[in-house]
Amino acid sequence: MNAVSKFILHCADICKPILLKIIPVKILRKMKGKMISDSFGKLSEMQICPYEAGHYKRGINLIGNIKAETGLGQSCRLVASALGHTDIPMSVYQYTQLGTQKMNNTSWDDKISGELPYDINLIHINPYELGIAYLQMDPSVWNYRYNIAYWLWELEEFPDEWTPCFHCLDEIWAPSEFICSAIRKKTDLPVKCIPYHVEAEIHTEFGRQEFQLPEDKFLFLMMYDHSSGMERKNPLGVIKAFKQAFPKANENAGLVIKINNFTKEDEDKIGALLGGYTNIYLIKETLDRDHINSLTKCVDVVVSLHRAEGFGLVLAEAMLLGTPAIATNWSSNTEFMDEHTGCMVNYEMTEIKEDMPPFKAGNRWADPDLTQAAGYMRKLYEEKEFYRQIASNARDHIQDLLSMERITGLMERRLNEIYGELNQS
Repeated sequence: MNAVSKFILHCADICKPILLKIIPVKILRKMKGKMISDSFGKLSEMQICPYEAGHYKRGINLIGNIKAETGLGQSCRLVASALGHTDIPMSVYQYTQLGTQKMNNTSWDDKISGELPYDINLIHINPYELGIAYLQMDPSVWNYRYNIAYWLWELEEFPDEWTPCFHCLDEIWAPSEFICSAIRKKTDLPVKCIPYHVEAEIHTEFGRQEFQLPEDKFLFLMMYDHSSGMERKNPLGVIKAFKQAFPKANENAGLVIKINNFTKEDEDKIGALLGGYTNIYLIKETLDRDHINSLTKCVDVVVSLHRAEGFGLVLAEAMLLGTPAIATNWSSNTEFMDEHTGCMVNYEMTEIKEDMPPFKAGNRWADPDLTQAAGYMRKLYEEKEFYRQIASNARDHIQDLLSMERITGLMERRLNEIYGELNQS
């Protein structure tokens, strides 16, 4: 990549807060989409030197935005934590995504290195950003190494326009079979399911008072990040279900909506639905992990009426913390929860009517049954034994299925298989 291109990308990132004030978001998204589309052409032209034994030391370079205060950042940190529990040496390389707003997580700062000393790259950069990453980083990053991408995706169909990414990779990992199945339709590369281990440690626990929430109400919690898409995460559906379940006069229940990267769009759409309810509470601040886990633990139920999930980390963490979850019974979360460990909401598959990048019109996702969701809200509120059983089953299930020991075992076995295959080639 030439110096002029790097300078343009750097300036675009620095100027984003100003651009957001003077240029409509839809236009900025189109501009970024054009930049991403152009970058895929560069990927197709990449000349990568194949893996060469002995060129680098044996080990893993984890490349990703490990400092980001987003779901993708937490994903990268979980992958780093699992790698750190294997016997294979690792290094962390901080990659800053174009447009990332908040990168204040410092939990891995002492492990971040500017070097890439090892012979396997685990590239925790989603496909739509991979071309930009290639433009931002030196092309030699890919040379003489075995390159694995760790990807998240939420729909049944993997976009055709992202297939140039396969050119610079040797293998893909994803945290669910749902994602793996979508990717396998488009490539002959190895595609392996390596789920997250789920941890929800609380070093300093905070109660409801910390979040200015009432102590005397049965509270439901819905969390999402605006950058993940309001349509996909569906907070409006959760509000509608809550209003079906509890009339305005009910003073014993409440709903908490926790939003990262809160925007005017969120404010307008949510505000239009409140309809005089004084027991729906918005938390707009970005919280650290102790606060997030404490919030999840101090409410009574977590709700996700998503239209599609790449994993469903909020749900898995709630289950581990003993907080029952209500969730749409479709996409990746169904791989770690069922009717015995959660309240699974039926749905109808619906067509996406217009482009909502990165989702395209014509693709499908789930439209959850809000009446059934409201029924589950009432059931958990009214039936203490049902509540207790779901909470207990969920905690035991996550502790077993998504334990550190199990996930690091999967990771270590696959890495040893790769080394075995490379030594034979």
